Order: sequence, then structure tokens, then C-alpha cells
Amino acid sequence: MYKIAVMGDWDSIYGFKALGLDTYPVTDPEEAEKTLHALADDKTAVIYITEALAEKIEKTISEYSASPLPAIILIPGASGNTGKGLALVKKSVEQAVGSDIIFGND
Repeated sequence: MYKIAVMGDWDSIYGFKALGLDTYPVTDPEEAEKTLHALADDKTAVIYITEALAEKIEKTISEYSASPLPAIILIPGASGNTGKGLALVKKSVEQAVGSDIIFGND
């Protein structure tokens, strides 16, 4: 059975534990990369990563961009929204439909 995991600083992810998701409080980039690889190897279907942490491990996240699993989704952290997650959603929609149907910008 596939799992759903959440990675990031503890303040940003502790609420997901109450929802039954596996939480991985990490802030160190090297530890985050190891955790991401371990989760991907463990058949985790969806991995939510805080935008702040994702910024530190962009190269590792990009290794999984062409793979169907895991789906890596960026979420805002306790420190706020950087807009990175929304930009990735916009890019994915543009690739899927061929144009920007969400914002209407070029």
C-alpha cells in the first residue's frame, strides 16, 4: 500500500501527524536528501515538502520530476508562502494543456 509523507521543519508539519500522515521533521539539506530518497524507495506515493526545505534540495527533487511516483508537492511552511509551489503547479498545468489557463499570463 502506498503512503503519504510530509517533510519540513517541525513547526510547519506537526499538524499533518494528526491527519495520519507520516511526518519527517528535517531542516538539514543532506538529511532531507537522504530522507527523500528513502521515501521514494519505500513506495511513498505523495511527498509534501515545505517550500523552504525544497529550496535547499531543488536538484534532488528534480531527479523525480519525470517519474510518476513519488508525486512531490510543495507546501507553504510556518514562515510563509514563497510562491514556489504555486509556480510549479502553474508550470505543470501549462505543460498538460499547452497554455496558461490559470492565470492568463504569457
